[in-house]
Amino acid sequence: MKTLYLECNMGVAGDMLAASLLELSENPERIAETMRSFGLPGVCVTAEKLFRGGIAGTSFAVSVGGITEAEEEPHKHEKESDHEHHHEHKHAHTHASLSGIIAIIGTLPVSDKVKQDAAEIYKEIAAAESEVHGVPVSEIHFHEVGALDAIVDIVTCCLLFEDINADKIVVSPVAVGSGTVKTAHGILPVPAPATALILRGVPLKGSEIQSELCTPTGAAVIKHFVNEFGVMPTMTLTRTGVGFGKKEFPPFVNAVRAFLGETNEDKTQSVTELACNLDDMTGEVLGSVTKLLLSEGALDVWLTPILMKKGRPGQILSVLCEVAEEQKFTELLFRHTTTFGVRKTTHERYTLDRRFGIKATKYGGVRFKKGWGFGIEQSAPKQKPEFAEVEIIAKDNGKPVNDVLTEIQ
Repeated sequence: MKTLYLECNMGVAGDMLAASLLELSENPERIAETMRSFGLPGVCVTAEKLFRGGIAGTSFAVSVGGITEAEEEPHKHEKESDHEHHHEHKHAHTHASLSGIIAIIGTLPVSDKVKQDAAEIYKEIAAAESEVHGVPVSEIHFHEVGALDAIVDIVTCCLLFEDINADKIVVSPVAVGSGTVKTAHGILPVPAPATALILRGVPLKGSEIQSELCTPTGAAVIKHFVNEFGVMPTMTLTRTGVGFGKKEFPPFVNAVRAFLGETNEDKTQSVTELACNLDDMTGEVLGSVTKLLLSEGALDVWLTPILMKKGRPGQILSVLCEVAEEQKFTELLFRHTTTFGVRKTTHERYTLDRRFGIKATKYGGVRFKKGWGFGIEQSAPKQKPEFAEVEIIAKDNGKPVNDVLTEIQ
């Protein structure tokens, strides 16, 4: 299995990640040519080979009108009414809204997948800023220089992830640094509030380094692409990459390291089954609980009819979840059902290697799940369309779902 491992012991920023991935690419000239064709006004992109701390690596930099902004600029946003921030800058700024940034991304000479990935990453950043500052996403604006800088970082990362095309992406726990960081809103603790929101669900570690090591852009890109967090898997290396950050923290080397190789992983996966017997809940309520559990990320939920004590008809409510989430789903079962006890069973399951992709159909692009392994070749994978999209197509076209399934398969 083609596996990409990202070591973030010194945190992660968009430029560092782009630089490390660029060193892994087998098509660096094609990537460079694509970046040169972005056509963003006043934007200049450079990738320079350097030696720091005795290590060779790449430094990736974006300047806009000759000005190089800090990579963490995306969280220096402001509402249009916050004019007091303008005097903090020695040069004039205009501001870009989220919709404006997505429109810019839509004009770039990259694939639809890269555009979609980049737009989703920017939405993640804007949503975190919106939650932190209590304003609608529509009122989140980014300084133009920082916005263009981040667009290039984000789109370049998405372009390189597409180019590398790893089957699995594993990321180490992310170092966030310590101390404070200066923003347009004042002095904030590290990690900055928006960065902390983006990093929900991500394993983190502190650092003795008094600086912001993980930026909003780096956090959002990692979170979008990662399959799992942990230590480096057992792998046979084929390529390595080092991406330097703009800051230096001697004697530490400020870099993201990327490792590309092949893994022969055990195809089994541990999952937890939680179950409880219920004889005093209506079908309506059980249906509601089932939908809730699925919306919270359960792998599967099902009901099994049984005959309980005193001849009462009842149901076994079963939930399949990741081992790491069994506590969460146990709490949900106790909170939303009448049970006084939950049983737990751990299973080992076999799964196909899988990936989602967009398949062109007469109805436009439809999201498909593809799977291979156990005798099924990746060149001829098992494929299945996302049923929710099939239902929407059937409704919009006034056709039976089965007919649409047959047509697009």
